[in-house]
Amino acid sequence: MIRKALTGVALSAMMLASPALADTIAITGGTVWTGTQDAAIENGVVLIVDDKIVAVGDARLSVPSNATVIDAAGGWVTPGIFAPFARTGLVEVGAEAATNDTAAVESKYSAALNAADGFNPASTTIDITRIEGITRMAVAPSNGNRMFAGSGFIADTSGDAGSILRENVFQLITLGEGGSGLSGGSRPAAWATLRAALDDAQNYTGRYVTGPEGAALNRVDAEALAPVVRGQQLLLVQVHRASDIRRLLGILPDYAELDVAIVGAAEGWLVADELAAADVPVIIDPFDNLPASFERLGATSKNAQRLIDAGVTTAFAQLDSSAHQTRLILQNAGNAVANGVSHADAMHAITSIPADIFGQTTLGRLRSGAAGDVVVWDGDPLEITSAPSHVLIDGEVQSLESRQTLLRDRYLSLEDGDLPLAYRK
Repeated sequence: MIRKALTGVALSAMMLASPALADTIAITGGTVWTGTQDAAIENGVVLIVDDKIVAVGDARLSVPSNATVIDAAGGWVTPGIFAPFARTGLVEVGAEAATNDTAAVESKYSAALNAADGFNPASTTIDITRIEGITRMAVAPSNGNRMFAGSGFIADTSGDAGSILRENVFQLITLGEGGSGLSGGSRPAAWATLRAALDDAQNYTGRYVTGPEGAALNRVDAEALAPVVRGQQLLLVQVHRASDIRRLLGILPDYAELDVAIVGAAEGWLVADELAAADVPVIIDPFDNLPASFERLGATSKNAQRLIDAGVTTAFAQLDSSAHQTRLILQNAGNAVANGVSHADAMHAITSIPADIFGQTTLGRLRSGAAGDVVVWDGDPLEITSAPSHVLIDGEVQSLESRQTLLRDRYLSLEDGDLPLAYRK
């Protein structure tokens, strides 16, 4: 258990060295789960100066006199939840093409597509995600007419114009049944396409000296995929079937620089030992427990527990309706606990582990120097009846209003005479 992150003298010295007008927030009295360890700090204190956490400790940690105090007594304090797979902000109305920027089914480009170009921080889905405690998201495109969907990015849920933290963090490709359909109709066609594309990227720019087309990719897509084969960009592979995962692990030695993570992995538990040995992380929906397709016949609610027990780095996501229901990541984590995952492992799977997978080491933890992404809950965050009372992103207290809450408040207590005539009884 963390007893004191900074002594009172060290903290005072740091505060004196800070700008005179620094904003200081102290969150006190709650059960503080830091993400740096499994145990929580009872009656803990989290100190934030401007956009950074400066100290975390127990009740003996002194609170500066100029601090704004948030009383978390009776509740929990956690890092902001990090959703490792979302399409929030890319879609407003899924069935309306004009508001859906996840895929470009008629484009001649694939890997070169940058999902950040379609992100709308003012989308109504951002607010409903934030008020459930999600402060950061890995936002992914979806496939158009190729297995290569394009690049994804990391964003916060503040709704501010500058809410994209970093673009081009990962490339998303789809294998398995989806990749087969996008590559000519079979798994052999998909694997041949993937190998040819990686070779194009590996040999960029030499392969394109005499023309704009490679074996599988045009010049623009090959240039976009080149950072992947150099190990400079994460390759996120959407795949479910155990044999497909095993095949993917089998080609990694041929491309030694690849940094790979898997999303989906409904049958991941069947190859858990191999995933652990290869040190390949997975992003799963722990409630994906039905044989919804032939490649998910082995789906089980024990997938998460078996992967974690085998030593696989495992993050949780809401993969169904990932544009509008990203917030259900917490419910999915709670279901994982009900099916054998420890509470601490489930919390790591929605905070520190997603941050690590995407190389965002200042997120997903409460510790000195980390980003001021903090959520105060009125109860255990994995209990379905719990909700945030305060959400902070980079040290800024966020609004807990959404279009839904405004509509609720508008109509909840209207007298009959206040309603438009058509709505009166």
